[in-house]
Amino acid sequence: MLVDLQNDFLPGGALGVLEGDQVIPVANRVQEYFDIVIATADWHPPGHGSFASSHPGCKAGDVIELSGMPQVLWPDHCVQHTEGAEFSPHLNTGKIDKVIYKGMDPEIDSYSGFFDNGRRNATGLETYLRDQKVDTVYVMGLATDYCVKYTALDAVSLGYRTWLIEDGCRGVGVAEGDVERALAEMKAAGVRVVKSGDLG
Repeated sequence: MLVDLQNDFLPGGALGVLEGDQVIPVANRVQEYFDIVIATADWHPPGHGSFASSHPGCKAGDVIELSGMPQVLWPDHCVQHTEGAEFSPHLNTGKIDKVIYKGMDPEIDSYSGFFDNGRRNATGLETYLRDQKVDTVYVMGLATDYCVKYTALDAVSLGYRTWLIEDGCRGVGVAEGDVERALAEMKAAGVRVVKSGDLG
């Protein structure tokens, strides 16, 4: 599962993750080891509720309440049909079997590839995995402390054997220690950590 390898999350993008571009070669390399490759993608409508620009007087990094949940506000990113929402041009997309779009409801964000942040609506990812008789998933991408973490935690909670390809991830690190805490949380939940070099 390749999480959100989109232009806006790469260095120079609207919500660029430091060293985010360094996970693309990892993604290209590990795809050959898997029968099924799934990519998730933020696919926000303009004016999404998670955008700081949608809330006058607020700035990126502020935390508000959105649909009854705490919401970190972000710069406008991965807006539908924009270049920023496209996958990195350096990503080999030829082996991707399924793209799961998320974050389309303007009233709630969706970090996980499985559900929105309130777990009110599913993305269709679990149904697809069940249809394909998948019981083990490997997760990598951007960003460790947000979309990767929530995707991996949901995978474990749904009963999948879940592995994190650690060198295929980079974090946002809004607060110091966020990435380390995310890794600890995933491990505590039962996510196993592997390096890409250990695959194959």
